[in-house]
Amino acid sequence: MFHTNQPGKSFINEVEYRDKVRGCWTGKNIGGTLGAPFEGKRDIFDIKFYTQNLNGNPAPNDDLDLQLVWLKAIEDNGIYHLNERLLGEYWLAYITGPWNEYGVAKYNMACGLVPPLSGSCGNEQWENSNGAWIRSEIWACLFPGEPDEALPFAWADACVDHAGDGIYAELFTTALESAAFVETNLRKLIDCALCRIPSNCRVAQSVKIAIEEYDAGHDWQTARNRIVEDSADIGWFQAPANVAFVIVGLLYGEGDFGKSICIAVNCGDDTDCTAATCGSILGIILGRSGIPEKWIAPIGDAIKTVAIDRFQSAPPETLTELAERVIMCKKDADQANPTLLRLTSGETVFDLELLNQLADGKENQKRVLSRSLTAFETELPIGVLGVEFDRVPVLNPGEDIGIALSFRGTMTNCRAVTFDWQLPEGWSCAEGPSQSVMGMMGAKFSTSIRLTAGEFSDCMEYIPLIVRISGRMTPYYATVPFRRANTTGVKAGSPDQPYWDNRNRRLAMIAESAK
Repeated sequence: MFHTNQPGKSFINEVEYRDKVRGCWTGKNIGGTLGAPFEGKRDIFDIKFYTQNLNGNPAPNDDLDLQLVWLKAIEDNGIYHLNERLLGEYWLAYITGPWNEYGVAKYNMACGLVPPLSGSCGNEQWENSNGAWIRSEIWACLFPGEPDEALPFAWADACVDHAGDGIYAELFTTALESAAFVETNLRKLIDCALCRIPSNCRVAQSVKIAIEEYDAGHDWQTARNRIVEDSADIGWFQAPANVAFVIVGLLYGEGDFGKSICIAVNCGDDTDCTAATCGSILGIILGRSGIPEKWIAPIGDAIKTVAIDRFQSAPPETLTELAERVIMCKKDADQANPTLLRLTSGETVFDLELLNQLADGKENQKRVLSRSLTAFETELPIGVLGVEFDRVPVLNPGEDIGIALSFRGTMTNCRAVTFDWQLPEGWSCAEGPSQSVMGMMGAKFSTSIRLTAGEFSDCMEYIPLIVRISGRMTPYYATVPFRRANTTGVKAGSPDQPYWDNRNRRLAMIAESAK
């Protein structure tokens, strides 16, 4: 690898890229298998190697499973046709796992609370947990060295079942993993990821504690305990502490693959996730050729799934097949977007502008962090209707909520667009049941209203909204969903230890039956 000052002259050798992609998925499988028996336990451990009798097979791991569904979505539609709504549909079609935020998101989507509402409504217990950042590798592999290209897709992924720090966590891991294709300095990688999430969010706070403890010369146990103490108010099985445990593993492992993933597991909590992400990051940096064979041999190349419909989704059977299919998607993305970092049969070369951009998170502020978690769009035969609530649309009778309605996509100027609410009895709109705006070609135009809820006919109320465009005889129809408060929810508190013990026994039985 060498550097050049010529802008736009960045290439990655395809053989090196393939080795890093295979290393990513291999490290993911190794770490997930290592940590599986200890998932959910809150102790400090002293694990140095696998504790299962594996016989050449990895443990099933939903961290990898969900990304196989995203792979199918990319292969079916092309990367640049993906959005959060489409990922949500693939979630409903192919993901069987009912756990925690996965179940909340599926229920919300079935109720018409589409992404990003699916991750932010009635999900207080799990919106900041671990289900999203564990599935960031596919976006990093598709956009090596270009985190700002990967992060809009990471956001669309994470918002399906998370909000807040649950989303920031995936932005963090995606940025770090993408940058790891072109940068090996761990501190620069961490800085790259930190500058792409809010500096005052809990993920950033926990990661900074890990760095402070390492720089102070304290041992990893001390770092781990301080992270746990700082996160006591948000509880276990949440993203801030567990992402920080990944960083603890990387910092204190000091480049040693086995030592790093073992430290991540030894911190406890969501151990399969922390070790899997730690392993994938080092797998990118080292390549599969740099992962010690003693870690690969016990689990082989197979993929064992537990949370997806294998028959319908047709996932890859091996890590090698997975890597090749991801590489083909990368090549398709290159065809669609000629500005991306290119694959070459020649020497790897990165221009300094590419490397300097890793330390600049301003683009992500504009493209990703500014997006609303309480908005959704509906494509009409002509144009796109946008609905943005001023808070999640969960309310009691008599409460009001602000709504911004927008429309874009007219092909001519000076088109009047009228929004007609078909309000149920007892519901009211301060601005009246009908609003009109004048649209211009290529522009997005909007109006705001205040809606007051009446009685609900059920736990959900779907209010018809008719959109009329001047010059068109046909009315277009959409529905706007509202949920009555306190009709659904997740019991506070994390699952207890018997839950995790029983789940791990079931996973072990699945692995045994697959031999």
